[in-house]
Amino acid sequence: MLNNWLDKIAEKATRKQARHTSRRSFIRTFGIALIGVSVYPLLPVFRDNAFAQEPGNIPESGDPNDCNYWRHCAIDGFMCGCCGGTVSSCPPGTVVSDITWIGTCRNPKDGKDYVISYNDCCGKSACGNCLCQRDEGDTPVYRPQNTNNLNWCSGSQADVPYHCSLSVVIGVKES
Repeated sequence: MLNNWLDKIAEKATRKQARHTSRRSFIRTFGIALIGVSVYPLLPVFRDNAFAQEPGNIPESGDPNDCNYWRHCAIDGFMCGCCGGTVSSCPPGTVVSDITWIGTCRNPKDGKDYVISYNDCCGKSACGNCLCQRDEGDTPVYRPQNTNNLNWCSGSQADVPYHCSLSVVIGVKES
């Protein structure tokens, strides 16, 4: 009985959609969806091995545990330097998330723009120290590739809690 009821609703919805949709329209929509799926990996989310290597000889000035430190221009979370790690390494007992948000920050010491990978360290409950929310370049959550308001730990291999955030320099912005 339930199957008949469900079948009738599905048939009615399908027939109604078929009356209002042409084959070309369906093929066009399907093609757009395929293109969207193929473009998704190009979104500005760094996925694999965000700790490739920090470029050497980056002139540093300021306190990495201060929210106004130049690398933190787009961070949102607890800074790992205050939680037992450093600006570019997770504290013991945590692991770096597999996906991350990318931003660009200007180093006042040399005037260059650097590409920064904001990684979440996952595996322990939230650190609670040195909360910093700077939103340069941030967009609303409905544009997830450009927002810093997501829990990037949820994209890790194991769904583990957020602990703190890193600001890893992964390159110099090319002009």
